[in-house]
Amino acid sequence: MHIQDVLPRDAIPSIDDPSFGTAYFGDDDDDEVIVVEDDPPRAYPVRILSYHEIVNDVLEGERRPVAVTWCPICASAAVYDRTVDGQILTFGTSGKLADDALVMYDRETGSEWKQPLGRSISGPLENRELSVLPAPMMSWKRFRSEYPDGIVLQPVHGGENDPQGQSPRSVYNMTRYEQYDAAEEFGLRAMRGEGRERSWDREDIGPKEVVLGIVRDDAAVAYPLPRVREEGGMVFDSVGDRDVIVVSSGAEIHAYEDPGYEFELRNGALYGDGVSWDVATGRSSDGRTLSRVPARRLYAFAWLDDHGGNSVYGLD
Repeated sequence: MHIQDVLPRDAIPSIDDPSFGTAYFGDDDDDEVIVVEDDPPRAYPVRILSYHEIVNDVLEGERRPVAVTWCPICASAAVYDRTVDGQILTFGTSGKLADDALVMYDRETGSEWKQPLGRSISGPLENRELSVLPAPMMSWKRFRSEYPDGIVLQPVHGGENDPQGQSPRSVYNMTRYEQYDAAEEFGLRAMRGEGRERSWDREDIGPKEVVLGIVRDDAAVAYPLPRVREEGGMVFDSVGDRDVIVVSSGAEIHAYEDPGYEFELRNGALYGDGVSWDVATGRSSDGRTLSRVPARRLYAFAWLDDHGGNSVYGLD
């Protein structure tokens, strides 16, 4: 594991007292959000997370403390339970990168955690792992359509009280992140022009292909979005002792526990057991809901850094 110091601790400020509303300041329906299916459902825009990387939140329905986390370099979206051994942890950005991935630290013990892995890499809690929670990604338009009662994280900066008079849209500008996402290169050097150079010698998968990674006990499998599309948008598989169905719709990819029905995918919807099922929510036309599998969505290079080359579905 290659660790480097990049910024001072908390130079990228976490959001520790998040506020929510029904209006989103962005004007792009394709803006991505991380979704937590609370009551009501919550959307965390990548536009905001790219500038804060961590939101320490408490879900209303379960009163569960969670950390909604995002690493812009590895496009890693992961939501973790913040409780470890009965202690609630509060996370911040350490200013370090491990294999070009965000390193978080907890303010209670000072332990450091590799964000895509959810594992402590140093400190009193070294080798402990956070519990990952289901947290799909989708467009803002899709979220508003599928969750009409949902709420969205509000910006911390910009607006009436901004000292420079900037709008939230100006403060949370995505140009440099979009340029990085579109570039062939990957890692800190590709993002900021500094740090080590990285090479990629695989032809079966690109470093920035989006994968959905599932970990179950000692088993870890990532499902590349292009590969799921090649198989008709639907893959049946097992990760450890869990049977899963991985489905894609457009740029989205979702994973559910396989209930054993004979499914088919038609016109962006699942059909099985005599009813239709929404790909994004797992809800059926007769009121049932598929159980969403805890997973992480990230770039392939970050998954392979943590789990190795044999952990990707469909690759030799």
